[in-house]
Amino acid sequence: MHDVEELINDHIAQQKRGNHARSKLKLLVPSVGVFFTPLHLEEAFKFQDDRRKISSRRFVPPSFNDIRLTLNSAQLMSLARSGPVQLVTFDGDVTLYDDGESLTDENPVIPRILRLLRQGSHVGIVTAAGYTDASRYYDRLHGLLDAVANAISDKELGDPRVVILGGESNYLFEFDVHAEHFLKHVPRKTWMLDEMRSWQEEDIQSLLDVAESALKACVDNMELSAEILRKDRAVGIIPVPIPSKQKFTREQLEETVLVTQQILELSSPGKKIPFCAFNGGNDVFVDIGDKSWGVLSCQQYLGGILGSQTLHVGDQFLSAGANDFKARQFATLDSHAQRPGSPAQLKQ
Repeated sequence: MHDVEELINDHIAQQKRGNHARSKLKLLVPSVGVFFTPLHLEEAFKFQDDRRKISSRRFVPPSFNDIRLTLNSAQLMSLARSGPVQLVTFDGDVTLYDDGESLTDENPVIPRILRLLRQGSHVGIVTAAGYTDASRYYDRLHGLLDAVANAISDKELGDPRVVILGGESNYLFEFDVHAEHFLKHVPRKTWMLDEMRSWQEEDIQSLLDVAESALKACVDNMELSAEILRKDRAVGIIPVPIPSKQKFTREQLEETVLVTQQILELSSPGKKIPFCAFNGGNDVFVDIGDKSWGVLSCQQYLGGILGSQTLHVGDQFLSAGANDFKARQFATLDSHAQRPGSPAQLKQ
């Protein structure tokens, strides 16, 4: 861990000189990206080893969970020491709550989010759930929104900044204690990034047409009990609810994601418009944009927050079929939440 930590430190030093492509780590791992802060891997391993007895085991080697928790600890240690976190963004399903469920009053993550707000951090929910109506987001996040409103009423919070960016990077709502459902819609033209303004509506709809055709082909080829759901900025397949809601296998979902993604990447609109094809647990969707645009939009809307001051917490960080992966481009740390409730453990 000490050696890997030194490789990362060298990579960061080369980044500052503008020569990160020549770092030792880049030569060993060509796909490695940008590091905003050092990672205290040696100290983090000792911390997790004391808890999980990794080095004391004789027959069970270090597991994926051992590595995941060590990296999480290293990331959080580094961010805590580099200065206050100005923005914490969260995924929704499987991170804050179970897939398809809601953030209810008793969820243990709510007091931790309130503590972040009291400390002056902004909070964003960057979710694939794409709704144009504030009531739908209130249904999913009412536990948190009610708690923030109560904290303001009790004078525990002043004027906290809480935003919800839905559809990956398409619909922005901001907390407003005076608004219905405690959320006000923010018109897209007021928060869009300059790059997003160049996305032509004709190209967006063409990309969704190609995606819909690819999804239909996957449904037919694998004989899935699914129906197509088309929205203005997304298209996907969901289980047919009759006679009972079907459960797709992981293999069916991943095959659908990869086939659709490849077809889009080779298409003309797919070369013009950023998109995200992902496995939603029991559905597959293609969204316009992705969470890298979502996190960056939150950073800009909340005053130009830097990547080194941002933490993104999600559950999907694999390079294929996972919609939190690209958020790493603009967030200092990406804490891999293994299950709902993990963020509460991270913030402890």
